[in-house]
Amino acid sequence: MSKFPKDFLWGGATAANQFEGAYDVGGKGLSIDDVFSNGSHTQPRRITKDTEEGLYYPNRIASDFYHHYKEDIALMAEMGFKVYRMSIAWTRIYPTGMESEPNEEGLKFYDAVFDECRKYGIEPLVTLSHYEIPLAMTNEFNGFADRRAIDCFKRFATTVFTRYKDKVKYWLTFNEINLATWDNGIGNYLVLGVRNEGTKDYVHQVDDPQVRLQGLHNQLVAGAWAVKIGHEINPEFKIGNMIAMNPAYPYSCNPEDVFKAERNWQSDTYYCGDVQVRGEYPFFAEKYWQDRGVTLDITEEDRQILKEGTVDFFSLSYYQTLVLTSDDSVQKSESMLGGVKNPYLKSNDWGWAIDPTGLRYLLNVLYGRYNIPIMVVENGIGAYDKLEEDGTVHDPYRIAYLREHIKAMSDAIEDGVDLIGYTMWGCIDLTSAGTGEMKKRYGFVYVDSDDYGNGSFDRFRKDSFYWYQKVIKTNGDDLS
Repeated sequence: MSKFPKDFLWGGATAANQFEGAYDVGGKGLSIDDVFSNGSHTQPRRITKDTEEGLYYPNRIASDFYHHYKEDIALMAEMGFKVYRMSIAWTRIYPTGMESEPNEEGLKFYDAVFDECRKYGIEPLVTLSHYEIPLAMTNEFNGFADRRAIDCFKRFATTVFTRYKDKVKYWLTFNEINLATWDNGIGNYLVLGVRNEGTKDYVHQVDDPQVRLQGLHNQLVAGAWAVKIGHEINPEFKIGNMIAMNPAYPYSCNPEDVFKAERNWQSDTYYCGDVQVRGEYPFFAEKYWQDRGVTLDITEEDRQILKEGTVDFFSLSYYQTLVLTSDDSVQKSESMLGGVKNPYLKSNDWGWAIDPTGLRYLLNVLYGRYNIPIMVVENGIGAYDKLEEDGTVHDPYRIAYLREHIKAMSDAIEDGVDLIGYTMWGCIDLTSAGTGEMKKRYGFVYVDSDDYGNGSFDRFRKDSFYWYQKVIKTNGDDLS
């Protein structure tokens, strides 16, 4: 008998900026992702202030869900999806983010998408901001570094909550908000829309901890406001956060390694998690700010709204674990997250450690700390897939990866974790956030497009499509 509850939410996930395309259709404005060039595992994506001649911007075309949404949702229904995690492109509703009135054509598009989901009995799980901050807000006042962004987000959230209050039950505020705690600066642009002077690309962003952490505070306040506003508009809404989970192991039992790993848990997970679930900054925050020379502007109203706007469930992305040590002689990991190589684990083609047991470990730690329902809303493996002449795609590596991670979730449920849903990342092939590539494929469905938007954009079912269909049909009981 399956360990998964009978109402478990099986599904898949995408994001508008990586999937939707149609960047100049229906009154949509440019988002920060629309000026993010293509790259590769070895060549960082460029960040530009506007369109530059000679650069290709893959998010502008992506997988063209905008023109394929009926076909794509029908494919999800064929697999048996109970839930589809997606995002609303902020700039499709407010093209610059600063308008007083929304773009009706953009609102109608999502009406049609949600109606199509409902036709098949699929619950939409909607992320309000998935790396989709309006470019105009970055150019005008550096995104969430400025408090004006809070009111822009409140207006956007109020509009979509009101419009879709009878069509959407499950919501997330900001995708992977905790990237803004990464001291390497990678989270600056994607999460906060913050572009410090001198920043040229995704990997080598210029970092100013004062600007970054104030921007993160402003975003945490905006997210809390969204929770409060959403619950007032429809008390039946279930609104969650979204944290990028990269559990840290100590390389050895050297106390220095153990404490280094614990410090990473604090900054990478608990800093945002405690604010969003418990309504206040954790005990270590003052020392954290002091170590970085940061003094935050936190008003009494901020503190009050953080307490009033706590989330209903905790959601997360999980792709890999990392290993930390104070010993500089240990072999470094190839992952963009840094750390050192784990000798007990294999890695994918991009250097990400494959660790199903790490997911079980993570779910136990999180549920023990927060004691609220949990959703795994991103998990999957990027790989090179080959479309055969007969239209088939054989991806046993993806099936093997997902099988072991689903087993880990099953074990966590047996441990007592209240896990309520799983949306595998990139259920239909989309543009990679880290590299801008299409060839780094995640989906159950192959999209005929290359890294430069060339192709028919026809959809083809992979072997994993039929495997996941069986998993859902048996509620996780048959993983063969």
